[in-house]
Amino acid sequence: MANVYDKKFSPFQIILTIFFILIILAVLLPILNIIATSFSGRDAIAMGKVGLVPVDFSTAAYKMVFKDKSMIRSLLFSTILMIVKTIVSMLLTILAAYPLSKKDLPGGKAIMLMITITMYFSAGMIPNYLLVKQLHLINTFWVLVLPGAITAFNLIILRSFFMSINPSLFDAAHIDGCSEMQTLRLVAIPLSKAAILTLSLFYAVSRWNSVSDIILYVQNPKFYTLQYKLKLMMDTINIPYDEKDEVTREIIAENFKAACIVFTMIPVLILYPFVQKYFREGVMIGGVKE
Repeated sequence: MANVYDKKFSPFQIILTIFFILIILAVLLPILNIIATSFSGRDAIAMGKVGLVPVDFSTAAYKMVFKDKSMIRSLLFSTILMIVKTIVSMLLTILAAYPLSKKDLPGGKAIMLMITITMYFSAGMIPNYLLVKQLHLINTFWVLVLPGAITAFNLIILRSFFMSINPSLFDAAHIDGCSEMQTLRLVAIPLSKAAILTLSLFYAVSRWNSVSDIILYVQNPKFYTLQYKLKLMMDTINIPYDEKDEVTREIIAENFKAACIVFTMIPVLILYPFVQKYFREGVMIGGVKE
């Protein structure tokens, strides 16, 4: 019996392995450095001693983050907004992708062409703002949900996934007397769970990280998300009055910014493991066509 360790790798496989290891390190090392910086003391940061582990462990930066009592409210609002936006986006994406996956849909190719064009060309900031204003969405909850509720990329992935399902399954459902909506609910959606969960993660992360729409459309503080609240705090960081030295102020600001970054990463890091096993399947199978 051959030993598994005797397996030889081709030069291409070795180069590819090294390449991906370098990519992993390029992504992982900065994150570890940010986490270490957020938990390090100001003297260690000033002397450049902080690497991948905290030096002179301190939670002062996180105390500055939670000093503002409205942070919890912003965190709760961001969570609710992310959930609502993900549900609305997936509902609209499913209802659009399913009929477009049918080859006999009248004008289906023309519709897909127009959808694809939106991936490369957009109306621009001012026309979008005027449209949102005419729809009376400015300073409302739904201005953070409806604009951009569907992305062409996610729609195309889900459409391709629906197209990869064996057509005989749909025919069997129709023979049993199912309508198109029943076929979608009982056949298409259960078989596309991997793609739906993957795209839900895409929508959730996109909403969680978004700040530009709040800057453009929202002035009411009750609609400030956690990310925008942290941005305001970083822009107007309250350095103690006894810290007059410019270098010291910059060190405190750097420590505080690192804590803000770590704080915003936590919800996504918690969410990802639950859909990780569907991630690869959802993206790869969605691009396969028979």
